[in-house]
Amino acid sequence: MKNVAVIGAGTMGNGIAHTFAQSGFKVQLIDISEASLKKGINTITSNLDRMVAKEKITEADKETTLANISTFTNITEGVEYASLVVEAATENVDLKMKIFKQLDEACPEDTILATNTSSISITQIAAVTSRPDMVIGMHFMNPVPIMKLVEIIRGYNTSDEVTKLIMDLSTTLGKIPVEVNDYPGFVANRILMPMLNESIETLYNGVAGVKEIDTVMMLGMAHPMGPLQLADFIGLDVCLSILEVMYDGFKNSKYAPCPLLVNMVRAGKLGIKSGEGFYDYSQSRKAENVAKQFN
Repeated sequence: MKNVAVIGAGTMGNGIAHTFAQSGFKVQLIDISEASLKKGINTITSNLDRMVAKEKITEADKETTLANISTFTNITEGVEYASLVVEAATENVDLKMKIFKQLDEACPEDTILATNTSSISITQIAAVTSRPDMVIGMHFMNPVPIMKLVEIIRGYNTSDEVTKLIMDLSTTLGKIPVEVNDYPGFVANRILMPMLNESIETLYNGVAGVKEIDTVMMLGMAHPMGPLQLADFIGLDVCLSILEVMYDGFKNSKYAPCPLLVNMVRAGKLGIKSGEGFYDYSQSRKAENVAKQFN
């Protein structure tokens, strides 16, 4: 398995492409937008430059990694020789099912189809293909080149052979794979998202301010960053989508998104990606709010 296609050049997609390419795989990075592909490659290059500066890799390693990545705007062309496809598109069930229908038609019959979804049912996605035994979840953590965990999610029909192959492949990437079953939110987000949502509820109810809530969790619970800052980092729209999937799947009010979160997403306050969420990340205040937040 030396040819891997990655669908989506956004934050997760370019991180996944970076990780495979740095491990010696030939990567076909696919996105419908040339601008997104260019931005994705620029991000990979910047991340590699930082690794060179920190002497974690050499300049030659960087050039080899970049040479391992090809870009495509056409799915059929991009997956022609892929042994594995990792889909990392927006967390939207209809979009993912549409992509998997395309992949099933375009990919060789022995290609394994993986999704980086953080909450959507693998079984549901697999059902739109003719190869449900070869569909699996590979939930990487952000930032992908740094974070060690990969949740490996088995759909109802995912075969033992495919599961073992993807577990072993994840180890080859220098990751630590953990096998979990196919329920809304899996393990990571089933535990994380209610905590983030409760933090937003705490702010919404006026119990404490943004900085105070984050400081309590950082100093009192030894979290590396506060939950509201983490929500900004993940993207408030992504948090909302995951909570909606879990609420729909479990029919339990504890997963109901906080009204404040809903309103912030409607207002376009999405966190770092939009320049403002619970914190202000606009260029004029970025240094102050990020570097000196908790001084």
